[in-house]
Amino acid sequence: MSSLREAAVALFQKLDRLGIAYAIGGSFASSVHGVARATQDIDVVIDLQAKQVKDFCNAISAEFYVDEGAVAEAVTRGRSFNVIHFEAGLKIDLFVASRHPLGSDQLAHSRPEATAILGGEPIEVSVISAADILLAKLLWYREGGEVSERQWNDIFNLVLTQGDRLPRDYLTLQAKRLGVSDLLVRLLS
Repeated sequence: MSSLREAAVALFQKLDRLGIAYAIGGSFASSVHGVARATQDIDVVIDLQAKQVKDFCNAISAEFYVDEGAVAEAVTRGRSFNVIHFEAGLKIDLFVASRHPLGSDQLAHSRPEATAILGGEPIEVSVISAADILLAKLLWYREGGEVSERQWNDIFNLVLTQGDRLPRDYLTLQAKRLGVSDLLVRLLS
């Protein structure tokens, strides 16, 4: 059986060939920058434009289940969509950068990281910055009713691990724009 690593690498190779920018987000990104924890899927921010939908779907359809209509709707409406790797049976969630409140920043600030977080030998992948994943997780925490201990622990561990390396001015400015300033203050105190 194929692994999440193989599924992710297969997708990333297709995105690279198509010239579509992407970066790992979610729990994988917070694990790279904070404390690792197990997760069953991977979140990827992707700079997919409407004119690229057909080529994207055609490029991955031999290895992934992908619904072109759902992808086109996600690009238009700013929603996420997912693809499922046939061999591994594993899901990858894709978030359209241009429609996400932090999407463009997440891609602009992402950096290649050599990580073994996907399993096996370390590989270099583009990962969302610690500051941007912290902000995204604060937003998810707020939108989820502020009840997820897992999200809060990810955020808390990220701050503990990164400490003074986090750009406080940037976090404060973006948290205000996103409506999560109170959560940031609570977290940093």
